[in-house]
Amino acid sequence: MNRVRCLVFNAALGPLDYRVPEGMAVEPGSVVVAPLGPRQIVGVVWEAERLPGTEVPDSKLRPLLSVLPVPPLRAPLRRLIEWCADYYLAPLAAVARMALSSNAALRGGGTVTEYRLTGEEPARLTPQRLQALDLLHDQQGTVRELAEIAGVSEAVLRGMVNAGMLEAVLVDSDRPYPQPDPRHAEPELSEGQAAAAARMVEAVRAHEFRPFLLDGVTGSGKTETYFEALAAALEAGQQVLVLLPEIALTESFLKRFEARFGVTPVTWHSSLKSSERRRAWRQVAFGDARVVVGARSALFLPFARLGLIVVDEAHEISFKQDDGVRYNARDVAVMRAHFEKVPVVLASATPALESLQMAESGRYERLILPDRFGGATLPDIEVIDLREQQPARGRWLSPPLVKALEERLARGEQSLLFLNRRGYAPLTLCRTCGYRFQCPNCSAWLVEHRLSRRLACHHCGHEVPPPDKCPECGEPDCMVACGPGVERIADEVAEILPEARVAVVTSDTLTSPAKAAEFVEQASAKAIDVIVGTQLVTKGFHFPDLTLVGVVDADMGLEGGDLRAAERTYQQIAQVAGRAGRAEKPGEVLIQTRHPTAAVIEALASGDRDAFYAAETEARREANAPPFGRWAAIIVSSEDEAEAREAARAIGGTAPRLRDVMILGPAPAPLSLLRGRHRYRLLVNARRSTELQRVIREWLEPLRFPQGVRVAVDVDPYSFV
Repeated sequence: MNRVRCLVFNAALGPLDYRVPEGMAVEPGSVVVAPLGPRQIVGVVWEAERLPGTEVPDSKLRPLLSVLPVPPLRAPLRRLIEWCADYYLAPLAAVARMALSSNAALRGGGTVTEYRLTGEEPARLTPQRLQALDLLHDQQGTVRELAEIAGVSEAVLRGMVNAGMLEAVLVDSDRPYPQPDPRHAEPELSEGQAAAAARMVEAVRAHEFRPFLLDGVTGSGKTETYFEALAAALEAGQQVLVLLPEIALTESFLKRFEARFGVTPVTWHSSLKSSERRRAWRQVAFGDARVVVGARSALFLPFARLGLIVVDEAHEISFKQDDGVRYNARDVAVMRAHFEKVPVVLASATPALESLQMAESGRYERLILPDRFGGATLPDIEVIDLREQQPARGRWLSPPLVKALEERLARGEQSLLFLNRRGYAPLTLCRTCGYRFQCPNCSAWLVEHRLSRRLACHHCGHEVPPPDKCPECGEPDCMVACGPGVERIADEVAEILPEARVAVVTSDTLTSPAKAAEFVEQASAKAIDVIVGTQLVTKGFHFPDLTLVGVVDADMGLEGGDLRAAERTYQQIAQVAGRAGRAEKPGEVLIQTRHPTAAVIEALASGDRDAFYAAETEARREANAPPFGRWAAIIVSSEDEAEAREAARAIGGTAPRLRDVMILGPAPAPLSLLRGRHRYRLLVNARRSTELQRVIREWLEPLRFPQGVRVAVDVDPYSFV
């Protein structure tokens, strides 16, 4: 091979051809350094026949500079990258970049200098050094990483090094991870668990592609069941990937994994330090990281010997990425398993309708766990009609729910209140002139957060401190909070039950795996009486003394006209209801609603999941909506509103007229201003048999737009804002 075609990570360039110097060994998948003008760039050698390129005479080819010391990306991963780029209409280089997600890892092993506290403290300390001492007591990392953790400048930490307060530690960046033992603590499974596990173990040993839908009620022991398939993969010398939807779930999962296999698995998520990412990436690539537990980005790690993929809580919408490459990790996991020829397990108590339909059609094998493990029973569910059982004026908890909270506290049991709304109140206004606090960058209200004393936009992150007077009329002390968030509910609980210990659990409070672990430890030790939380508490947590779940506003998720609104509402409430009565003590769920006859509320109250899914399936079939039809969104944005509008009109004006394709819009997006960009949307609805990607590609490719206009395509959209 004296010439190769390289995929390079430059959006403006296509594939480039290079000459291979004599004595340099490359193959498809090799990660190389190549010249580009005066610069050096990283690229991946690809099969020339699979990438279109411009034929250049051999005499004009520049030579590759070096091959980086990492294993080549294997063919199954390269095929997955191609499939993702084609299906989600994304640049091939943007998808491939996700597989090379640690630049430091590509440069090889070696040592890294990290720092840790020595215990030495000078007589006089600055406030910044005191802060660092407080936050770094059990931390080790580079100066940059520790500065981020401590919230101080790097200069402060370098001063602490010179003062003998921090000591240098030389760390091998390629040190091996402890190996899990598949026989460490083998569990006793129920008959149903054993039967489901046997099917998955058989597929692992056969090393063949087989998708499973592990459909078990909350508390049925799905994790212990797929752990048996994981153990079989370990015994066969293979690697395993487990995807979790939330970083906050990682710590709880790690404890269960360690109890079963003797060590913690390798983790992969956005909170990892760069040195940890480097080590994990290289250990995965060389096959030494046996089990990886991670967020959706772990799906593109370059596994050497992948033998099993598990997607836990597979229904979760957080598996769908809403910017960059807009992929759904649940679906991409199935495709990676297909290319790797390994089994994939989608585990959920409330599967996505699309997954159920695949099982119905025979494409997935459905394994059902209908009963809770160990004799625990599902909780009793009662609906509270807020039109009849109204909360006291200025309150949000109805009398029956308040009474139930009082009873649990008296018995020493725990309660959980669920409201999927962060902060104290979703809207703040001036009682004198009616001025509403709005984000300057988005068409959204600022949410009041009293715990951190800020008004914040949950879309762009803009924050301001609460003003002393109205910016419009100048009236002091005039701010009024409208509607409840979890912080307001927590305040109400503190007023009703002053002796109760209350914890607010949201992405604002559980900002790292360590904080999530601290919360789990406190709740397990019964140091918390009432948990008030968002969707973060609907899954993964197991507290034996939690016997009451109250859903504060069951109707909230039904607003907004989202196709999946009813399904999401059902999933969230069913999942949070599943936190109650998971051990010997029976559980109770109280659902507050103003629409007790809504189909989703009736299904939750009766426990008739199949009837709800059957009705939802028929509604989707009639609307030609997924999984029976196909959807794609085209999002046009610009900092100039007129520019965005004209670009959207140009796209709409050239829309193809096809019998099996319906195009809606363009229209201003529901969130018409986001992060300072004005947004318009078009929605494409097509029959299942339509080559939707080809239609959109041929439609958009000839069009040219001003430099400030961005056009993004979202295939199988989940967000409609």
